[in-house]
Amino acid sequence: MKILLISPAVDSETRTNKGLMIPQLGLYILKGLTPPEHEVKIIEEEINNIDLDQECNLVAISCMTANSHRAYELCQEFKKRGKTVVIGGVHPTILPDEALQHADSVVVGEAEGVWEILLNDFQNNNLKRRYCNPLPDLTKYIPKDFAKITRKRLFHVIPIITSRGCPYDCDFCCVTNLFGKQIRHVPVENVVRDIKESGAKNFIFLDDNIIGHPKYAKALFKAIKPLKIKWVGQASLSLLVSDKELLQLAAESGCKSLFIGIESVSEQQLQTMPKAINKIEQLERALKNVKKMGILVHASMIFGFDNDPKEIFNESVRFLIKNRVGTASFNVLTPYPGTKVYEDLKNENRLITTDWRYYDHNTVVFKPRNMTPYELQIGKIDARQKFYSILSVLNRALGNLYNPIIYFTLNYGHIKQVKVEAKRIAKLKSELFENIHE
Repeated sequence: MKILLISPAVDSETRTNKGLMIPQLGLYILKGLTPPEHEVKIIEEEINNIDLDQECNLVAISCMTANSHRAYELCQEFKKRGKTVVIGGVHPTILPDEALQHADSVVVGEAEGVWEILLNDFQNNNLKRRYCNPLPDLTKYIPKDFAKITRKRLFHVIPIITSRGCPYDCDFCCVTNLFGKQIRHVPVENVVRDIKESGAKNFIFLDDNIIGHPKYAKALFKAIKPLKIKWVGQASLSLLVSDKELLQLAAESGCKSLFIGIESVSEQQLQTMPKAINKIEQLERALKNVKKMGILVHASMIFGFDNDPKEIFNESVRFLIKNRVGTASFNVLTPYPGTKVYEDLKNENRLITTDWRYYDHNTVVFKPRNMTPYELQIGKIDARQKFYSILSVLNRALGNLYNPIIYFTLNYGHIKQVKVEAKRIAKLKSELFENIHE
């Protein structure tokens, strides 16, 4: 049997800057779960075009909210050609009934524990409409074709996953809807095996919080230290600075950069979040401690909270430059379906659109409390432009010379993406904002 695994782009034309693309792992896990008698082909549309007429028996598409519209288009096209289509991922997990309007079957949640059953059912002409295993076993080792994961990307990093689940349940996040609140782990020996079998030296841990379970994280860092690798990941700042041994072990194991969800520099907003650090002084000290270990900080900022004043954009840029943060993502609050934020804004009649194409972290899809949607959109873009100005890049470089190649390469990639983003605003204004008055 020939199986086609697809990760769609946002649309048939838009592509992400190669320097900012995060390598995917999900489809390679699916391939590893597939019995060897089947032929599997993986297509990431961000990298390769999709031939709708290629020979295959089963098409499986994985999507998030922003690319669900494109995923549904592909479902329709393949079904026109008589193919059976299965869909899964974050968005179909949250809205399975919507997904089933376009596909023959939907995988709700994680694929482990259901994929092989699904394939067997398909071969026996008994494909069910839904498949779900809410807490699959992560202890079984799954082989992965690492050789094909990083092709055509600027950074040749190998993606690794060590855990699923997050206990924090933030109002704007849907991770718990997909993986649950309980943190579950891949055995450390399996992570080490992945690293060794990949033959690589540079890795990205895709966990939502690589140190979410400190005891496991310490065991992991001790196990990978002898491998002499370099890695980046995502972590909770409060856990890092409250446990000095954990931070030390992370650095010794090869950590070069961490994605840290700062979200806001408004103390009023910080105090509404499930974070141990809710004071600006605490935040500054914590960032300084991480940077002292030679770890480049990538800060994730979110604009559009109900507590955000119009001054939040300039305040955020000043904070990031003052603390010489290496790189940063500037996002607008996105009310993803399944989150409390979505339900609140929907009940308050503040959603501008439910066209999922715009639910991408970058586009304003709701009416903010203290500014207009267009002011929020422009403010976010201006903040990113100021942070990635040449003067800002040079200023912040003084605090990031321990990783100069990573620092300048990433900042250059963001500078290029800023120019692309700025060109979108006129189109967005006509599509979403011109009829909105507040």
